[in-house]
Amino acid sequence: MGEQSDSAALFTRSGARQSIPDISQPVTNEHQHLTQTHDYRPGWSFYLVLAGVVTTLGSSLPVGFNIGVVNTPAEVIKKFCNESFISRYDLPLDDTWLDVLWSSVVSIFIVGGCIGSILGSVVADNLGRQKATIVTSVLSLAGAVLFLSCRAANSVEMLILGRLLVGLSSGLTTSIVPMYLAELSPHSLTGAMGVACPMGVNVGVLVGQVMGLEVLLGGAADWPCLLSVFGILVIICLPVLFVLPESPKYLYVVKRSEAESMRELSRVRGVSSSLLGDELDVLREEARRSGGERCSMLDAVRDPALTLPLLLACSMQAGQQTSGINAVFYYSQTIFKQAGLSEQDAQYATIGCGSINVCTAVLMLYLLPKIGRRPLLLTSIFFATVILTLLAAALKFIDAVSWMPHAAMVAVLMYVLVYGFGLGPIPYFIASEMFEVAQRPAGMAWGSLGNWGGNFLVGMCFPTMRALIGPYSFLVFAAFTGSLFVFQKLYFPETKGKTPTQVSLLCSRGLKSRPLRSETLGHL
Repeated sequence: MGEQSDSAALFTRSGARQSIPDISQPVTNEHQHLTQTHDYRPGWSFYLVLAGVVTTLGSSLPVGFNIGVVNTPAEVIKKFCNESFISRYDLPLDDTWLDVLWSSVVSIFIVGGCIGSILGSVVADNLGRQKATIVTSVLSLAGAVLFLSCRAANSVEMLILGRLLVGLSSGLTTSIVPMYLAELSPHSLTGAMGVACPMGVNVGVLVGQVMGLEVLLGGAADWPCLLSVFGILVIICLPVLFVLPESPKYLYVVKRSEAESMRELSRVRGVSSSLLGDELDVLREEARRSGGERCSMLDAVRDPALTLPLLLACSMQAGQQTSGINAVFYYSQTIFKQAGLSEQDAQYATIGCGSINVCTAVLMLYLLPKIGRRPLLLTSIFFATVILTLLAAALKFIDAVSWMPHAAMVAVLMYVLVYGFGLGPIPYFIASEMFEVAQRPAGMAWGSLGNWGGNFLVGMCFPTMRALIGPYSFLVFAAFTGSLFVFQKLYFPETKGKTPTQVSLLCSRGLKSRPLRSETLGHL
């Protein structure tokens, strides 16, 4: 009888136990309260929506903005770098050294992203998810200030340091923000909240493209303002981050603070803690399984039970980049011009591609809870592989057949569309659904590192590939994407409707796991 009471116990705001009344007694307010507890289903609340909006606009959007914005003012910034070296060091740069310097400006952002990903698990576990998100915004704002000031200070070093800081902030963001939102969300809304970060990134890329138009901030003298304009959103959103709740799962499982965890859980759900008995049971189970131990990135690699989740998360994140999305955007403007569009219209068409990316991310808010992660991801990867192959053929024969430029243009648009329905958004948050709370920071950090590492690999190799094999570069991307499809089809279980504990058990035997077969047997 004692065991039964313990498992069904409810908690008040102060954390005191409330025994379940005897059912033989007349119905009282306590009985009605218990019925309400069983009827309660967590959903959208004020603080949950606020966290989604603020982190999307103030944290994730700057990531996408800084990824895409630097291409538009490239020639003007190169000129500034050359003039700065002449005036300060009496050292004119020839084209070769100017290209090296510009490559440093571009790639230092990705290096910062890799470093931020590695530090993500440490920062998230030591400061907490909310405070770690504040740190990312402060770093991002510092980068914006350096961008705005570097021309006035005639300092290329400030420009490079600014790119490093926004890269560091971006790596931390992609490692921490999806985890933070997933831990704030009730189980039924983790997918919808998971889309918030990639949607912010997509919107940021689009905003960067739009702001780079000559009628806005694309003028030769406007590049410091163009690079730093995202700072306005950071300034607006940063104060709100201070009032957001800390992750209740972090407080309970990592910090072992039950009272504080229940207080924050009550705040984010917008109901009394006495109605949150079911969620408390889940927290207890995760705390029991973690044993109070924190998991570093090295610990995660050494744990055989985490091998398959790590491989799935990292391959998905790296595969998102090695699918060639940045190369497709790079080629898009050239393709649109060859299809007969003017320079300005080609730029507008490229912005249209970014708009498709944003629209699909919005649709994913509806599709993910309905369809699930696995069908959307596999369908997206499969068609991305097919379209990349067709794009390679269209580019190869673009001058041989009159209608081929239009075929290439359609292929670009279709690729962006299918990418947005799975391969784009799902990798960002999937680790939060595959790892339990104690291992989640390490899993998210490895996944984020895979994403930035893939970005770095493509950035370094694509110019050489383009010079050596031209359109056949897209066959290389198709091969990577096809391999990703095979691996995910064999091992990636559906996470919709499952707790991270259930997913972890499905994948606990590494590559010997048969998660799909286990799922089927579990339903029999």
